[in-house]
Amino acid sequence: MSAFLEDIRPFYGNRERNDMGQTLEEFLEAYDPKRYEQPSVTVDTLVVQHPKQFDTVNQGLKVLMIQRGNHPSIGKWALPGGFIEMREDGIESAKRELQEETGLTGIPIEQIHAWDQWKRDPRSRIVTIAYLALVEEELHPKAGDDAADAGFFDVEFNLIKKEQDKEKSYDTYHLALSNKGKETILSATLVLSQNCNSLIRQKHLEIIENNGFACDHARIITQGLLYIENLLKQQRKED
Repeated sequence: MSAFLEDIRPFYGNRERNDMGQTLEEFLEAYDPKRYEQPSVTVDTLVVQHPKQFDTVNQGLKVLMIQRGNHPSIGKWALPGGFIEMREDGIESAKRELQEETGLTGIPIEQIHAWDQWKRDPRSRIVTIAYLALVEEELHPKAGDDAADAGFFDVEFNLIKKEQDKEKSYDTYHLALSNKGKETILSATLVLSQNCNSLIRQKHLEIIENNGFACDHARIITQGLLYIENLLKQQRKED
């Protein structure tokens, strides 16, 4: 097949032939990407609405959620997102999916994590790139595409237990999102484990109980809220 990119000049290396005697052009012509089973890649965006001043994630934060209108997890609540198209950067995909599913545009976002556990999705081997947006103004999402509903949910997020052994610490969190207008409460209990005696923490976030969240989205939200807490902590140190 022909090269995926039109301009292959940056990939010539030292212009030698490989062990099969192929030039780069010949290698790409013979290359078949379908020869190997490949994972799909999706994006999800955690849009957090916040007051002008806040010191913790429990001070008036709201999270944008969409209700899934299709399988898997039909009827459950999820972050807006979807599949990356072949000629699209991840951040472009995240913004496109956000617009298609909620009607929101022009929101600055940044990548905060990648979720790659192989048992995450029944459709296929799927890796999800998570993005974060922090917005101060009040937004008015409108469900579209395969989203049955959309809205902002009030955040309640608490550390409820701390444990530690010789090698690891275990922090148990309770996450609750509520929307009075939709008469909906979502909740989850999660445990964050990490190494205590190494610079490499090897963090692992596991869902223990899930009520109303699609797939592992409670985990994506929890990681995002912890990310925000860390940003606030750094800001206080700088001040």
